[in-house]
Amino acid sequence: MTPIARKRLGKVLLNAAGLLVFLFATFPVYWMVSTGFKENDQIFTTEFIPFPTHFTFEHFERVLTEGVANNSIWLYMRNSAIVALGTVLIGSAFALLSATAIARFRFRGRGAFLITLLIVQMLPSEGLLIPLYMMVKRVGLGDQLLGLIVTQVALTLPFGVWMLRTFVAAVPKSLEEAAWIDGASRMTTFWKVLFPLVAPGLVATSIFSFITAWNDLVFALYLMSGSEGYTMPVALQFFFGQEGVDWGAIMAGSTLMTIPVVVFFLLVQRRMVQGLTAGAVKG
Repeated sequence: MTPIARKRLGKVLLNAAGLLVFLFATFPVYWMVSTGFKENDQIFTTEFIPFPTHFTFEHFERVLTEGVANNSIWLYMRNSAIVALGTVLIGSAFALLSATAIARFRFRGRGAFLITLLIVQMLPSEGLLIPLYMMVKRVGLGDQLLGLIVTQVALTLPFGVWMLRTFVAAVPKSLEEAAWIDGASRMTTFWKVLFPLVAPGLVATSIFSFITAWNDLVFALYLMSGSEGYTMPVALQFFFGQEGVDWGAIMAGSTLMTIPVVVFFLLVQRRMVQGLTAGAVKG
């Protein structure tokens, strides 16, 4: 086989492997969406039905109109949005400030602090349920969305600090020093020089925090005692009953739950590209 033929064969195999990975990653999403449009006789069958033969909006209509646990589905969507956006805003602010302090300043205990963050990130979230539950109750934030936001910030903050620390450390300190020489204050340097360059990391951290808070089930279930404070993942659990599982409603609700995540990513990915292409030298 000639070198050119081997090169072409390698490209074909690489593209085939990429296609298989793509199909493996997107098939569950496709199956979720398609099942939401299938009739019950097509869902509860042993046959493999890749496409719904008769599209129906029955499951979506039932989820949107009847609601869950005597509450509208929009209430749970609103609670999830409040918790997710609150986690992104508060967590990203604390993560950026902490990462800047760690990357730019040398202080006693800096290494131990970083190791502690790493250890906390490695712990299973279920192991932190009881202590976080007790802390939230102690400060009077039990059964409140603010308490759930604080909990999610505590869970996502270590990852955010670690990721943003790398982005901040990659920015040459000479750029900030040049801004200081031009008369810029530390705050102006932070917003005009450092912030645009670490924007890609901030966007990536925001996406991780948003998805983590949006999909959380355990903490939203145990920190909220009333159904009015439940989020979407908890609301979907009500379709698992003693008489059976309403897979059509679950898939329809899961599809509706996925839409805000996709919209959030589409909104921030443009900022991510702008941050990647932002220049640091004046023309």
